[in-house]
Amino acid sequence: MSDQLGGQAREHPVPPPTEPVTALHLAVVLLVAASGAVETISFIALNHVFAGVMTSNLALLGMAIGRGQATGVTATVLALTGFALGAAVTARLTRRREDMLTRWAPPVVFCLAGEAVVLAVGAAVWAAMGGAPGRTARDALQFGAAAAMGIQSAAMVAAGRAASPTTYLTGTLATYIVKGVGGGRRDRWVPVQLAALMAGAGASMAVLRAAPRWTGVLPVVLVVCAILAAGTPVIRMRRSSAGR
Repeated sequence: MSDQLGGQAREHPVPPPTEPVTALHLAVVLLVAASGAVETISFIALNHVFAGVMTSNLALLGMAIGRGQATGVTATVLALTGFALGAAVTARLTRRREDMLTRWAPPVVFCLAGEAVVLAVGAAVWAAMGGAPGRTARDALQFGAAAAMGIQSAAMVAAGRAASPTTYLTGTLATYIVKGVGGGRRDRWVPVQLAALMAGAGASMAVLRAAPRWTGVLPVVLVVCAILAAGTPVIRMRRSSAGR
């Protein structure tokens, strides 16, 4: 009888809990919104380059070189260097992480906390300068914003199956369209992520116009909320273990 039950269990495995996975999807959505907010600040209020979309920055770098525009070259190089540094440090810190489906490994969460700190420092500097930093400060903030996006991008790569891209969604959108046309199973969270990107960018623009001094606060809040959402499965797991 026990062999029959064991065979049935193997044929019909118990599906993984949906609540932890939903919490991680929500965390990803919040990070996407944060990246949209940072991109608005980076492009509109800093040096007219992107903090996390390096494909576009490479194109901007080529155009700046073609025009002989030294300012544009400096801005894109700062963004590319900051992003690369943030991603490299994160890759180093997460190289021994586990690939888990229902939660993010501690090194991944630790790196996201580091991103929140970098963004918070930038927000403090921005506020101290009344939302109108000078050229040198803008360059430093540009480097920091790109480094934060590099951290976030690399952290999501390290999270493996439990995450998805949050700073560049071109591939995500293309995959969603291809699966829809080809009859595959599309990720229902993709439209939510795309909407979150626009919402984060729009909210950041609204704050930039209404209260420019506090523009940097929004990305910090969104990243912190994402970390809290990602920690929900761990908290529930510990409570469940304690209740046994």
